[in-house]
Amino acid sequence: MTAFELFSLKGKTALVTGATGLVGRQIALALAQAGAKTFIANRSLDRLEAESDDLRGQGYDITALRFDQRQEDSIMALRDEIVGRTKCLDVLVNNAVDRPMTSWTSPAKGFVKSMNINATGVFLMIRTFGEAMAAQGAGSIINITSIQGMVGPDFTLYKGLPWGAAPDYFFHKGGLISLTRYAASMLGPRGVRVNAVSPGGFFNNQEPAFVERYNARTFLGRMANQTDLMGTIIFLASDASSYITGANIPVDGGYTAK
Repeated sequence: MTAFELFSLKGKTALVTGATGLVGRQIALALAQAGAKTFIANRSLDRLEAESDDLRGQGYDITALRFDQRQEDSIMALRDEIVGRTKCLDVLVNNAVDRPMTSWTSPAKGFVKSMNINATGVFLMIRTFGEAMAAQGAGSIINITSIQGMVGPDFTLYKGLPWGAAPDYFFHKGGLISLTRYAASMLGPRGVRVNAVSPGGFFNNQEPAFVERYNARTFLGRMANQTDLMGTIIFLASDASSYITGANIPVDGGYTAK
């Protein structure tokens, strides 16, 4: 196998949760472009169908499925649906996230809601699909975490702006990095790799003051764009990373190294 062939996902099946928005769309597109039969899943099937129709129109093998990460039976039904169609699942990217809190003073019920999807739900995804991969003897799970699970917030970035950093996000993203290591240890002996990717901030037409401040915090002097995650996802999903598990890779322009 050549070095180029190591990165191919041809003949593999992949699932991306939370596959809309700046992050999810580029993950799904990367997997499909690398040759994987790609499923995208979320609660909002209408948005997913629109996205899958668009990507299929570009020639990619994309299928939208509805599921609710708050419900274990829905997660198990999603597993059964995909395995029933394809007989296997090679790649899982956990990207679905709920952000009910907006600040330190948000009602505590938002924290509880956040953990239901972002902690319990993602654990059930890892366990349910990880065990299915272990039964087939191979697989790659990629958890999308965040630099905000690695370092504390810099509130100077948000000075004078009507938004900021919510505590639940830091809590569950940091926990997901630790859970990644746990799952890597649990599933590794049965051929399943589990890794995390911690992106930095993505440019999404934020206020110029925020963008300027954020850019200055990075080594590369800019926020992430619509393709910056694609290479790392393909690397971790493919045989090119066959001896890597339990790792957390920051994709942040040097933000956490500065």
